Amino acid sequence: MKTIQLGGIHHLTAVTADAAGNHAFYTKILGMRLVKKTVNQDDVSAYHLFYADGVAAPGTDLTFFEWPVPREQRGTHSIVRTGLRVSGGGSIDWWSAHLSQMKIRHNGASVRDGRRTIDLEDPEGQRLSLIEDLGAGASHPWSGSPVPAERQILGLGPISLSVPDLEPTEAVLTEVLEMRRVREFKASGDLGGTSVHVFDMGGGSPASEIHVLVEPGARPARMGAGGVHHVAFRTPDQQQYKEWAARLERMGMSSSGPVDRYYFKSLYFREPNGVLFEIATDGPGFAVDEPADSLGQKLALPPFLEGRRREIEGGLKPI
Repeated sequence: MKTIQLGGIHHLTAVTADAAGNHAFYTKILGMRLVKKTVNQDDVSAYHLFYADGVAAPGTDLTFFEWPVPREQRGTHSIVRTGLRVSGGGSIDWWSAHLSQMKIRHNGASVRDGRRTIDLEDPEGQRLSLIEDLGAGASHPWSGSPVPAERQILGLGPISLSVPDLEPTEAVLTEVLEMRRVREFKASGDLGGTSVHVFDMGGGSPASEIHVLVEPGARPARMGAGGVHHVAFRTPDQQQYKEWAARLERMGMSSSGPVDRYYFKSLYFREPNGVLFEIATDGPGFAVDEPADSLGQKLALPPFLEGRRREIEGGLKPI
């Protein structure tokens, strides 16, 4: 039987309490494209905003729920840093100068795990890193971005988790999700000195890596603005999606079961240290309900919510 394999990071979903400010930062400072303006399908009072590259390719989506909540309490049992890949050839130096010009605090260029990196935070404290990806494939720049095409964000990766105990998380990553533990290094910056264990989904690039920090003495995180809700991994098609659902059940992993998000299909489950994972299909994608050249310009609702459009729009603040 053909072995199923995850194709890398699909998307990451975080929390904002300020949709307008969030939109300004990710489109005007980071130069990402708003490719879908919709609502949280489980809480239609909240925006769900998707930022991505110029064509909304899987693996480039950084998404946000807007909830009126206080700031995240940082800690373990959580996703602690979101990597955003950029090309080589001077991009890290360009971003360092750009962020300084925009008065965005950052730590300047450094080398972490053999890659040039810039750490920064968004206005609500979400920890981000710009990562030099020397092996990046074709890019899909957005023509409306204030960032030059050759400097634009290519996609997600790596994603860093913090857990108090490596063993149960490692078992899920390697035995259930078929990732490989490939190396270990010491963290730097605000997580300096912490052991980081790198797991790869087979791509051999930041786009396919999960970094696991082990922090046994840290307090548990509390979800809030600036925090991360979950990370999703790519599966290419419906057949492999069904095989993943069957595999999770066979291996005793409690999950949501299949969930149709209209733009992709999802499976949700928590690893033993409490971090929420999702497996999501690459398609059908965000152009299923609006033209590719006008993605994100109006509120998009899946068919099962369209009949409530007036009610839903009335509960949202314009962006």
